[in-house]
Amino acid sequence: MQIIKDAFKQSRQKMMLSRTELARKAGVSIGVINRLENGEMARMENIKKVIEALGCSADDSQQFLTSF
Repeated sequence: MQIIKDAFKQSRQKMMLSRTELARKAGVSIGVINRLENGEMARMENIKKVIEALGCSADDSQQFLTSF
């Protein structure tokens, strides 16, 4: 789970987005972003929204999703 939480944070930082900005872009609460970056669970539909907002490739998305 450490790798996944780091991947979410690194992807967000690479896009130069704050947690609030990513939450707004993904259409989720900032709590969802905080949970993901802290290695905690979130609903699968919210995880997918964040992955899409980060602009991850299909391969990256599959890696995120299979880790949960």
